[in-house]
Amino acid sequence: MTSEKPREIAVRVLRRWDEGSGFLEDLLEAELDQTAVTPADRRLIQELTYGVVRWRATLDWLISRKTGDRPQNPLLRLLLRLGLYQVFWLDRIPDHAIVHETVEMAKRLGLGRRSGFVNAVLRGFLREQAEIEGLLEGLKSSQPALGYSHPDWLHDRWCARWGTKTAAQLMEWNNQRARIFARVNSLRTDPENLLDQWHKEGVQAEAFSRDWIQENLVWEIAVGSGLATLPSFLQGLFYIQDPSTLLAVEALNPQPDEHILDLCAAPGGKTTFMAQKMSNRGRIVACDAQPDRLARLRENCARLGVTCVEAVAETLALDAPHAALFDRILVDAPCSNTGVMQRRVDLRWRMRPEEIGRLRRIQLGLLHQAAERLKPQGSLVYSTCSLEAEENREVVNEFLTAHGNFTLESERELQPFHDAVDGAYVARLKGPA
Repeated sequence: MTSEKPREIAVRVLRRWDEGSGFLEDLLEAELDQTAVTPADRRLIQELTYGVVRWRATLDWLISRKTGDRPQNPLLRLLLRLGLYQVFWLDRIPDHAIVHETVEMAKRLGLGRRSGFVNAVLRGFLREQAEIEGLLEGLKSSQPALGYSHPDWLHDRWCARWGTKTAAQLMEWNNQRARIFARVNSLRTDPENLLDQWHKEGVQAEAFSRDWIQENLVWEIAVGSGLATLPSFLQGLFYIQDPSTLLAVEALNPQPDEHILDLCAAPGGKTTFMAQKMSNRGRIVACDAQPDRLARLRENCARLGVTCVEAVAETLALDAPHAALFDRILVDAPCSNTGVMQRRVDLRWRMRPEEIGRLRRIQLGLLHQAAERLKPQGSLVYSTCSLEAEENREVVNEFLTAHGNFTLESERELQPFHDAVDGAYVARLKGPA
């Protein structure tokens, strides 16, 4: 195992993210892939990195109470964020250990002259801890965007749509740790045998039920760290997947021996579930614009024993020899991802309001392309993991205006604050005769 401490690894990931070197999830995964750590340390590193980024705005508000508007060394600010997150959001680490380790890290990272400042700031907060905790709670009412650590524009948008109470519920949901769910792969096993193997592997799982999920298909996993190294995972007995993502496939209702087009298919959760529902019989043309994502799709299909999927570049999916008509088409469109902010913890800081309009144009373009490839009376399902009306019903309405011979058969929006799963929108359209 590495001699590095979890907090040092967390700081390295956070520094790269602060510098704009990539998405937090990717940076963390890359770091952990090349650093040998215990499962417990792995969980702590993820908790620290995700927590500091989730609560960045509120943490900086705390820091400014002690430093005013004076500019701070970026690394010093990061260490203060890390220390304060542990003080006010974690309860399993002793206060003295938080202060000591943060001060020692400052010394090891070349901030020896500022280590006394770090010590003074953290100890000052500890003396005022009860008062500060009251202020943090009050901030959720007086300045909700800051109190829940979200951008003002997102808070204002959600308040305008649902009201202040529901907007607060959504922001609170986004700040919770994401749960881990697994879909049983019936092409390789059944729930009883998978549960038996999980028991041998020390995995605790509980059945998860919703009205769009068949019994014993989805299980909530107690601890997600190290799942990818389990024999049951490597053997393709399950796929890690939020329950919300199954709704689009259920709406599409693919049947054995049909010809299906799956646009924007990678990394393959919906694609492989379609293959599962089709008993691996038929043909699914799965495409994506990014070659690395297509490679991941192929890897997942191979692991899960899916043989009816043909993974191709997005442009090829609409050209010969693939340009046949399809019985059913899934357009799982690129979107703002505002329904999955609990999992993509840095998204709130990356997303910009103007992105929604740009994505809307892409979404409409994909629907127009899909309409040309659908068989008469075929089914076209449009889905996103966005909560924004401009990307959901408004896109469908504009498409229906342009294609008056299509009809809307059903639509549904899953809302985290109501359904306790990731957000999603799914519309099922019927093609003309």
